[in-house]
Amino acid sequence: MAVMLCALPMQAQTEKISEKLPLSVRLAESEMVRCPESWQLDFQPKLKWDYCHGVELQAFLRLEEMYGDSRYFDYAEAYCDTMVREDGTVVAYKREEFSLDRVNTGKILFNMYARTGEEKYKKALDLMYSQFEGQPRTKEGGFWHKKVYPHQMWLDGLYMGCPFYAEYAARYGKPEAFQDVINQFCVVARHTYDPATGLYKHAWDESREQRWCDSITGQSAHSWGRAQGWFAMAIVDALEQMPADYAGNATMKKILNAVAEGVKNYQDPATGLWYQVLDCPGREGNYLESSCSSMFVFALYKAVRLGYLDSSYLAIAEKGYQGILDNFIEEHEDGTISLTRTCAVAGLGGKVYRAGDYNYYINEQIRSNDPKALGPFINASLEHELLHQ
Repeated sequence: MAVMLCALPMQAQTEKISEKLPLSVRLAESEMVRCPESWQLDFQPKLKWDYCHGVELQAFLRLEEMYGDSRYFDYAEAYCDTMVREDGTVVAYKREEFSLDRVNTGKILFNMYARTGEEKYKKALDLMYSQFEGQPRTKEGGFWHKKVYPHQMWLDGLYMGCPFYAEYAARYGKPEAFQDVINQFCVVARHTYDPATGLYKHAWDESREQRWCDSITGQSAHSWGRAQGWFAMAIVDALEQMPADYAGNATMKKILNAVAEGVKNYQDPATGLWYQVLDCPGREGNYLESSCSSMFVFALYKAVRLGYLDSSYLAIAEKGYQGILDNFIEEHEDGTISLTRTCAVAGLGGKVYRAGDYNYYINEQIRSNDPKALGPFINASLEHELLHQ
């Protein structure tokens, strides 16, 4: 998204945030008021290297590209400079955990290294890329989500690992990695697709040992909205990094079209939004959820713009975007705005066992201004603003 729109007037953070600013900017400014230090994002009381900072700060970097305000780059850079040591090691990152979640925030380091030339960022990128060399895999070569989740592929993990993997390969001359990236999507799509709904289940256990999985298919019980949102964004972001004429792109686009078809079919006709438990629309206790809605809208906008999806999907994105404005945006007296109704977290298994049944998903905490919704919605707003300028 290298096109720059008109420059924005500089605004001190002590001033009331103007209602005339683009929505993407108003959300970012609101976050900078709520979290003056970028390490405080995701409600953090101490330094943490996890995927949420990357989700949101990547959107800040795109804001700077679009509108030319260097404060957004500076905000992201402050986090990177705090977290990455001179030798390239990263605070709270442990390669030996083989957690794909820990890789996602590495994506913002590509921009940091390109802009600053600081070698510590390239060393950190190399360290995270080296994780893929040892990442445990299924028999078909799919990455385990984490070492502590053996034999399991989660849709979430495709977003956490593959766009980074593909971008490193593109920037630093590793074209042999592209086929491995594509294989990740093929394996997880093959094993999580539900022909009864046309959606993708949250996860798959190759071993069929987890209590949350079907003993025959290995699939988890439900299609969780955000999991399919991660998957949709992952495909579009990874495709963007691969050469346009790469042979495997057709396979990726085929999967993307299947994902998009399911998203279209399960869009709530009244609001244009999507449900927390995607495959149970309207069921008692289910609710329209902001992170998956933001992810779907962003992925559809971007995929249409890049030519990966038919232009007919633009209407789905536009209706979804308006639905978010109508249902999830709250304005406050100080000019800040909030994005509401986000599921705080959902997973499977673990020490405090998460069974992945319907009641589990609908009873997880719901909160406002969660990076997992804010990052995708800022990106969706940028796409919307670019489209309508």
